[in-house]
Order: sequence, then C-alpha cells, then structure tokens
Amino acid sequence: MRCPLCGSEKGRIKYRIERFDPQFDIRECGVCRFQYRDLNGVSAYSFYDKDYYEGGAEFTYLDERTLEDASRIVWRARMKALTKRDKSGAEVPCFLDVGCSFGGLMKVAEENSYRAFGVEVSEYSGGFAKERFGVDRVFVGSVEDIELPDNTFSAVTMIEVIEHIADPAKALRNICRSLKPGGVVLIQTADMHGIQAKMAGGNYHYYLPGHLSYFDRTNLRKLLLASGFSRTKYIGGVEFGLLPKLLKSRASFSKFSDYIKWVRISFYHWLSKITVGPLHLTSSMVYLAWK
Repeated sequence: MRCPLCGSEKGRIKYRIERFDPQFDIRECGVCRFQYRDLNGVSAYSFYDKDYYEGGAEFTYLDERTLEDASRIVWRARMKALTKRDKSGAEVPCFLDVGCSFGGLMKVAEENSYRAFGVEVSEYSGGFAKERFGVDRVFVGSVEDIELPDNTFSAVTMIEVIEHIADPAKALRNICRSLKPGGVVLIQTADMHGIQAKMAGGNYHYYLPGHLSYFDRTNLRKLLLASGFSRTKYIGGVEFGLLPKLLKSRASFSKFSDYIKWVRISFYHWLSKITVGPLHLTSSMVYLAWK
C-alpha cells in the first residue's frame, strides 16, 4: 500500500487497533513518517450517519447543537484570532468551514462580518446546515472531490477534520486554490510525534475508526508548502487562550466540585505550549498557512 502523502511503498504496520470491531491497522511511512489507516475495503466516509451524532454507533461524536451556546465561547475566540490573521484585504470576506457539521461555527463567522460557507461529508448534519444557511452555502461531500470556487475565501478552518480525510494532499490543493491571495487556513489536529502520543502508543485516543490520516509537525508543514501555501506557522495546543476553554467546560458541570476539572484543563493547556526543538510535551497542535 502506497503512502497517501509521498507515494512511498516503504510503509509498515505500526499498530493494530483492537479496541474496535472490526479491528484495523495503522501504517507508518518509512520515508515521511506519515501515519494512515489501512481501510482494507472499508468506505472512507461511511461513518457519519445519524447514529454517529446521537451515540448509536461505536464510533461517535457529540451533536454540537446540544452544547452550541457553550461552544460559541470558543468559536468566538477562534474567529477573533483568525480575523487578525486574515491578510486577504477582501471588502466582503468569505469564510469556509471544512467539516462544518450543523453550522455552529459558520453562524459565529457571520457575526464577525464574514459570508459563511461550509463543507460537510455527512448528509445528516450537512443537510441541517443547508436548511440553516441555504443550499448554495453548504457543500455536502468530501472536500477532496468538491469543486470549490477559485480565489474566493479569505479564511478557511479545518478543526479536527484533516485526520478524517483519506487524501489530505488533494484536499489541501483544493483549499489553497479556493483561497484569495493573503487568505489563511487554520488546521487543528494531533501531532503524532508529540510525547503524549508516543507514550500512549496504540492506546492513544486519536486512533479511531474514522481517523484516516495522522500527521506530525514536520510532514504537515511540508504538505502545506507543497500544496501551494507560501508560509506556515505552528502553534502548540490551540491558537486562543485558556479562558474560553474554561468557560465552555462549565456547561457539563452539575455540582460545585466539578470545578476541580479546571486544574486539569489548565495544566494540559500550558503543557501544550511547551515545545523545545522537536520536543512537544502534548500532541495537540494548530497550523496556520497563508496563500
């Protein structure tokens, strides 16, 4: 099986993930260190039906509508940080959220003077976003294959999304082409060569059935530059501060003692900022890239 990133055939099975049924293998390229799931005949985007959002499947994700008010605290912080980095100079800037789900971040982008668009592979959540914003504003399908308009967007987000994509190189070329000069893409994913991931090995929580692509700081930067972006910026952890995380977390608290969780959240946030050379204490990272 060729590496989806560099095409090398020097891949080997790194982990066999046995905690899901069916089990699956994670391969690592011997040239670029990119890790990828061996799909072995499984459809890459067969996971994201109604059960995925409502807890009826083994591999699930939270329905953002149940916590949208709390999530808006973080989304507002992200849009504030992103707007500062948008160098497109567009009079009416357009925003694209790849993996837009039900459209919560799109809504916040519109409140920040962007005209918002979305891409969503799930017909279930993407259908809801279409009803919310209109059929011409939400593209349902994989970002690799959707024909995005050229030279249109000032800012694009891929928040915990690129790991779900089977062909990330094709996806990033498509996104770069759709950006205006000076436009920025924000990508949040795991750094698989961070100490957190290395210590956990095959038990690392990021190894999930729907996660197909696993990067480190080096190969993601190289891919962004090869995809047409002119410069990049790496950020350990996230691009916004601690307070929005803490305020969002309160939505799940039911008693006063739950506030002790703020200690853990704060500790992880500050650890994620410690990067010394190739050493990254956690495995949470953000990349910004400009066209």
